[in-house]
Amino acid sequence: MKWKEERIIDAPIEVVWTLFEEENAQRIMPKVVENRWLEKKPGILGSTYEQTYQEGKRKETYVVEIIEFENTDDRKHKRIQFRLAGAFEMNLLFTLERLNEKQTKFIYAGSNTGINFVGRAMLKLGNKKAGDKVVTDFLDRVEQEAMADYTVSSN
Repeated sequence: MKWKEERIIDAPIEVVWTLFEEENAQRIMPKVVENRWLEKKPGILGSTYEQTYQEGKRKETYVVEIIEFENTDDRKHKRIQFRLAGAFEMNLLFTLERLNEKQTKFIYAGSNTGINFVGRAMLKLGNKKAGDKVVTDFLDRVEQEAMADYTVSSN
């Protein structure tokens, strides 16, 4: 499964970018219940952290690696990779581009690949509409949180 979606957010790039700091993960990913740095490297690239995700009563902990990182005035980009439940390899890309002082283009792309029979079977049987809804819900959450922060900071 692959996706790439874009959205214009009416908030400055720096306001949106703070949502992608590991310490703020729960704001945009409510099922993430903990992030704990394992190795935080200078410049962040290659850093790893342990993330715990909870779905109902089931908790899953895995190691996330930051494999791409860019932080300039006009462009912010982070690509993370992790294996989930021993069945999926997840690649998530978050890119922000400054449109002007008050608007940011948010590009969310990624892939979910089955790494064994179970993972491949689950993806084949999965509902594309449900997958699309997860992506749309994430875009909505990022936009809502960024707008809330910008409204607070501009008053």
